[in-house]
Amino acid sequence: MKLLIVESPSKAKTIEKYLEGASSNPADKFTVRASVGHVRDLPKSNKKAIDIEGGFIPHYEISKGKEKVVHELQGLAEKATEVMLATDPDREGEAIAWHIETLLKEDKKVKAPIERVTFHEITKEAVEEALKHPRQIDTALRKAQEARRVLDRLVGYDLSGLIWKKVRYGLSAGRVQSPALRIIMEREREIRAFIPEKYWRIWGEFETSRGKRSDLKGAQGPTLGNRLVLECSQEPRDEKLVEKILTEGKKGTWIINGVKENEQKRSPRAPFTTSTLQQTASSRLGYSPSRTMQIAQKLYEAGHITYMRTDSTNISVAAQSQILAFVKKEYGEKYAQARIYKTKSKNAQEAHEAIRPTHIEKLQAGTDDQSRLYKLIWERAVSSQMADAKLLKTKITATIDGHEDLPEFRAVGSRLLFPGWLAVDTGARGEDVELPLCKEGEKLKLLNLESEEKFTEPPNRYSEAGLVKELEQRGIGRPSTYASIMRTIEERGYVRKENKTLFPTDVGEVVSDFLEKNFPNYISDTFTAEMEDELDEISRGEREYEKTLKDFYGPFSKDVKSKEKLEKATNLGDAPANIKCPKCGSLMIIKLSRGGKFYSCSKYPDCDGALMLDGTELKGPEETGEMCPLCGDKKGKNGGGKLVIRQRRDGTGTFISCSRYPKCKFIKKDEAEEAKKRTGVICPVCKKGDISERRGRFGIFYSCSNYPDCKFAIKAKPTGNICKLCGSLMMEGTKTIPERCSNKACVNHNPHKILKKGLSIE
Repeated sequence: MKLLIVESPSKAKTIEKYLEGASSNPADKFTVRASVGHVRDLPKSNKKAIDIEGGFIPHYEISKGKEKVVHELQGLAEKATEVMLATDPDREGEAIAWHIETLLKEDKKVKAPIERVTFHEITKEAVEEALKHPRQIDTALRKAQEARRVLDRLVGYDLSGLIWKKVRYGLSAGRVQSPALRIIMEREREIRAFIPEKYWRIWGEFETSRGKRSDLKGAQGPTLGNRLVLECSQEPRDEKLVEKILTEGKKGTWIINGVKENEQKRSPRAPFTTSTLQQTASSRLGYSPSRTMQIAQKLYEAGHITYMRTDSTNISVAAQSQILAFVKKEYGEKYAQARIYKTKSKNAQEAHEAIRPTHIEKLQAGTDDQSRLYKLIWERAVSSQMADAKLLKTKITATIDGHEDLPEFRAVGSRLLFPGWLAVDTGARGEDVELPLCKEGEKLKLLNLESEEKFTEPPNRYSEAGLVKELEQRGIGRPSTYASIMRTIEERGYVRKENKTLFPTDVGEVVSDFLEKNFPNYISDTFTAEMEDELDEISRGEREYEKTLKDFYGPFSKDVKSKEKLEKATNLGDAPANIKCPKCGSLMIIKLSRGGKFYSCSKYPDCDGALMLDGTELKGPEETGEMCPLCGDKKGKNGGGKLVIRQRRDGTGTFISCSRYPKCKFIKKDEAEEAKKRTGVICPVCKKGDISERRGRFGIFYSCSNYPDCKFAIKAKPTGNICKLCGSLMMEGTKTIPERCSNKACVNHNPHKILKKGLSIE
């Protein structure tokens, strides 16, 4: 028996299907198993994690919950005649393969040779070909990933520890997330400093004398008749000039002084890289980078697309031939054109391919979300090997006769003459704008002339797609990190997302300001991009692991230690002079709390007066006279905590907790409130607790009342019914689907998909 180890169960299932019946000899048959991602990681304690003095040696331990997986893999490897590691074809996949290899070799009963295989698409042909060419673990590639992991841990722990002391407990900083936050804050400062300027938009509606363009060769689609809308070529900022244009325009004669037509070509775009896929999926489908990568991962594991973490725009010769043959068959010979695209990233792995379908003839794949993303990938890959689109661009200009000193008016139109690649990538086409047929010197009849007062606007805030594009252009991060960067800065509460736009929070602003002021070099574009280059050099065997980390960490650790004496960065400046302390009437200052900015008395701690930014008074903790049952005692010795009444951050009321928070996290339960929140549904896991309403950082959810001993939780209120398909609790749904299963893996979790097909849930 041969053992093939991959990362995900779905990937294992797909590959096992391909290898079934590959050999009639039992010794050559494959057993395919999944490691379910990483099996080892650095321990949470930084003191145990990395031996800095010994040469930045990481000390790994089996990840919590992976003991059974490791035990199963070791047991299967003991019986195998050969072990092949087929984790993903990138640095992280190489590192996972090395960790598995290390754990298998620690088991002295494993005698089989252990080899590495890689493939960039999960098709029967690709898998079988890869198995013919096994190799050893790429040490340089693995070292590069290890260097990234160690580097991120060192930076994260040291900077985060300092921020805990100087800003607020529980915050974090990172080698890549902090530059991303800085970029968001730089744009925010531009917006705040922006001074709008007044300008006018002027346009007129005219009637031509020559009618429709129906006699123009190749005319397609609806025409606009003999109506023509011209817009002023300038946006005047002088009100007197605007008045003159309107006055002279309404009484003067309008003459066409230019008609220009020329054919233009639009070339197709390169196949998707990770970055461009995330950007396009955001703009066209509304998917976040994290969601895009989750869907793409499933498509890859099911064998529908090639590996989705890549910065290369290459397409293999075989795939290119298949695409060209498909285009010729479906659209005609003149639509096909072989193309090679130059990869923008200087460190792109050219041996990798761009993201493309594994089977061009397959037009759809997967579930609804997967099918939409697959269609996007398919269209981009196929259109990349097609002929240019040809458009007829028309520009008409007109002036007021005798007033050549005034700005001219113009209209621009375009019509598609030959679709080329736009026949496939219809989302990139846009709309035809057809103009009436005119000639130079022709007089126009003015129907209406209007102006609109407007103001210049500041630059737009970043969307997730826009930030990904910016990070890629600046060389910050790599394809595998973009989605995690977006997720991290949002989960940390540094930004909030409204629709697709990222807004920095008060906490994010304070953290970014602190890092920019005290560690500008380490969160700069230059440093971050250069560090990425050095990691790439390690992966190619051109740079030493230990020297790279030593050269960085020596100066960095000294800088962090030198900032230990800084004052806390919670004072954010003076409050407006009209804001007075509600207790003593003194001036106030702006400070930062877990809930954001607030006004604090300038005489604190002598006076604890505080206001929310809307003027509501903030009351400090009030002692109840009771000692904390966890860390206190009746006499209050040993620094024991006392129970205090605190206001909730969301302003919904009060609660009682230990005065020593966050060292002690005891919260006293209000039995009356707890009783109101209980649903009366018994927990299906421990069979003892009630399912009760809880409030978390992402809103209301329902969990067992015996938490933390029992951690069962669902996201909506349970109805008390049991799912007929899987036996899980049913919970409240929507108006159209009032009840659904709480088990995400059950088809009854999304019953609308079943109902759409006309099937019965029964």
